[in-house]
Amino acid sequence: MTTYDWDLIERLLHEVQNGGSSFAPRKYAEEEAAKRAAAGEPIGNLDEFKKTAADYEGLLFTRGFIESRSEEERGNGENFKLTPRGSQLLSLIDSCIPGDNHPRQVLDEQVDALDPATFDELASKPQIA
Repeated sequence: MTTYDWDLIERLLHEVQNGGSSFAPRKYAEEEAAKRAAAGEPIGNLDEFKKTAADYEGLLFTRGFIESRSEEERGNGENFKLTPRGSQLLSLIDSCIPGDNHPRQVLDEQVDALDPATFDELASKPQIA
């Protein structure tokens, strides 16, 4: 079973949604680690955490949760936008939305929740939200 750090993925998806000039997953991981440390949560090895964020960038891209922005959308080859699948994922795991724990739990019960076929099937079910 593949487990994911949903808080880190949520942070990355929010950064994509905000559409910054260059996507910097390692920087976002460092900021997320500082936030967690301030809250008294351990994050382990910071370099590994930053590597995980970079790995998530690749995974989210190759599995169709994010895509490159076109030049018409102020794309520069280093920034992304959410795909419909990415928007669905963010709406499921967004900690600002009450009840975000249930979708995360359902996702965690899958062999690989971010496998496109698995995710699309789960996201189509109204009871996950």
